[in-house]
Amino acid sequence: MKLGIVVGQVVATRKDENLTGSKLLILRPCAPGQDEDSELVAVDTVGSGVGETVLYVRGSVASRAMRCADAPVDASIVAIVDRIDRYRKEGDTWIICR
Repeated sequence: MKLGIVVGQVVATRKDENLTGSKLLILRPCAPGQDEDSELVAVDTVGSGVGETVLYVRGSVASRAMRCADAPVDASIVAIVDRIDRYRKEGDTWIICR
């Protein structure tokens, strides 16, 4: 899974029948090591919206999040992130970074 921010929406009135009723959103990757300049389109399976931080999957596992495993999906949003906690170690103690 990867972290991303929803930055837009794609509207397509004509699409593969396995995508009917699916919301298509534009994501910008936002975690270290990900190409933050490239955006991608993902199928929303959890009801997310613009401005939200989400978890998404890519590749063959993306279609598993859909009602139809045969859907031509390259990326799927699988969770809406409530909070991200990062920790760093100071001596023998882990400290939360905010």
